[in-house]
Amino acid sequence: MNKYELALVVSAKVEDEVRDAVVEKAKGYITRYNGVITEVEEWGKKKLAYEIQKMHEGFYYFIQFEADAECPAEVERHVRIMDNVLRYLVVRKDA
Repeated sequence: MNKYELALVVSAKVEDEVRDAVVEKAKGYITRYNGVITEVEEWGKKKLAYEIQKMHEGFYYFIQFEADAECPAEVERHVRIMDNVLRYLVVRKDA
């Protein structure tokens, strides 16, 4: 199993419950494809480097997980079409 990190930027214009639901849904995709979540970091609301969908701020989340090689592609496939996700990125962390 490899170590990965999913970075999510969630819209700042939604309520806390909706934002939490977005993060839980992303975590659900990781576990659905046999990933094991090791840590979730919430960085809070930060200013974006550039405007995305007429927004200047977003909530940043970093989810560390361990999974097989197929899992990141499946997670990205689902996160890509999620509402309220401005940006996402899955990267492999070196051991």
